[in-house]
Amino acid sequence: MLDDPIKYGLLAALAIALIWAAVTDLKSRRIANWLNAAIAIGAPVFWFASDFALWPDVAIQIGLGLLVFTICSLLFAIRQMGGGDVKLLTALSLWMTPMVLLKLVIMMALLGGVLTLVVGARNVMTRRNKEKTRWQVPYGVAISAAGLWIIGTMTMNASALAAAGQ
Repeated sequence: MLDDPIKYGLLAALAIALIWAAVTDLKSRRIANWLNAAIAIGAPVFWFASDFALWPDVAIQIGLGLLVFTICSLLFAIRQMGGGDVKLLTALSLWMTPMVLLKLVIMMALLGGVLTLVVGARNVMTRRNKEKTRWQVPYGVAISAAGLWIIGTMTMNASALAAAGQ
């Protein structure tokens, strides 16, 4: 899958964008629209570099993106997910095949759970006068970390195969 330096370059650019998304979400609880758009626009370039066929490969990727957007929009409507997180996960899903996206969602859920516990503990320890405050979990951090994990496993697997001479 990763037999071309262009693919590695695109994945490196995606990794940089995910790190930027995590940092900005952590600092300001916002993920810029231009960043999500850049991630989404990079996906078709990756499809082209990966020799995806228009049918069924690209159609599956677009369908997957629409499915992720629909599910995340429902979570946004019931105030369980932020708008930037919806756009980030949708844009990131365009880069992933269905099985890789499933791995991403599982890792994202695990990392998001840990992140929620950390934010919850921090809020309990810093709360004054037993006041009730609404927690804000920067879930873009979990999405980005899961995406970086996927990129890392993809590149490590490709490197291991290349080293083995396959």
